[in-house]
Amino acid sequence: MSTLLLDAEALYADLRRGVQRLLQPHAADACALVGVWSGGAWLAERLAADLQLAAGVISSSLHRDDFGSKGMSASADHTKLPFEVNGRHILLIDDVLYTGRTTRAVINELFDFGRPASVQLAVLVDRGGRELPIEPAFSAARVTLAAEQKLRLARDEAGRFSFDVKGDKE
Repeated sequence: MSTLLLDAEALYADLRRGVQRLLQPHAADACALVGVWSGGAWLAERLAADLQLAAGVISSSLHRDDFGSKGMSASADHTKLPFEVNGRHILLIDDVLYTGRTTRAVINELFDFGRPASVQLAVLVDRGGRELPIEPAFSAARVTLAAEQKLRLARDEAGRFSFDVKGDKE
């Protein structure tokens, strides 16, 4: 595992500004951030504190299309939406967007809780490689990695973000 030469903290600042722009047309009490377990949940938690917004966490486990091969994830019980979903403008927050399959699964999970007024996606990093027609409304960075590489957001004890790359050929 190695560290990618991306400044996750600088990208977080860009993400925060992008989220503010996306939510600007709506009243704050009509909006909520929903972080995708786990890296997206970390981002949403920090964004919610910085921007004084409601936030929740959502897991993709129950709606994954690879459930048969991977089985139930330990994150299956991590969905916690402490607000009414119906009629709310939801901004999904994720750390890394790749194929779009996780996003599809969390949207399905979200609609199990109600019908939002709108759903948008903001990500820290878009690495391309989409298999589904899913596009973020905002991404702080775009990177290209080999298919066998995995980009992962890390968080230290002080809450500062960094990136790790698994499968890196050193």
